[in-house]
Amino acid sequence: MEPTSIKKYINVFLGLGSNVGNRAANLNGAIELISKNIGKIAKKSHIYETQPWGNTEQEPFLNMVLMANTTLDPRDLLDKISKIERELGRQHSEKWGPRSIDIDILLYGKRIIRDKGLEIPHPDLHKRAFVLVPLMEIAPDLEHPVLKKQIDELYIVCDDLSDVVMLD
Repeated sequence: MEPTSIKKYINVFLGLGSNVGNRAANLNGAIELISKNIGKIAKKSHIYETQPWGNTEQEPFLNMVLMANTTLDPRDLLDKISKIERELGRQHSEKWGPRSIDIDILLYGKRIIRDKGLEIPHPDLHKRAFVLVPLMEIAPDLEHPVLKKQIDELYIVCDDLSDVVMLD
C-alpha cells in the first residue's frame, strides 16, 4: 500500500469587504466559495459597516474577518481567492475603489512572506480599524508575526478612528 501524504492545516485569516450591489449577499457568496475552495471556516466575525478607506468618495463597506483551516500554500491560496473574487464580479479598476467583493489574506499562520504580489501579514492590517475590530472579535490574543503585538494592542494604538459599526 502506498503511504498517503499527511496534509498540514494552517489557520489563515481573511478580510472580506463589499460596497457594490447587494453587499451582504456578496459576503455570503464569498463565505460559501471560501468554504468550498479554500477550507473549513473555523471562525467568523460579525458583519460591520465601515466608511471607505483610501478613496473616501464611495459607498460604505460591509466588512468581516474569517479564520479558515487550509492546506493550500500561500500562492495557491492567493490564486483561489482571485478566482473567487472574479466569480463574484470583482473587477480590478482603481486602487481602493468600489468593489463587489474584496478578499485579503491578513495572516497565514505565523508566516512572514514578502514576495512579488503577495505580502503576508497584510502590510496595512495594523493601520485599518475595519480589519482590526472584526479580527479582534475572533482572535484578540493573536500576535502579529512582524510587529510582535496582539491584535487588541494594535487596535489601541491604531490611528484610524473611522466608525466600525456591528450590524448583526
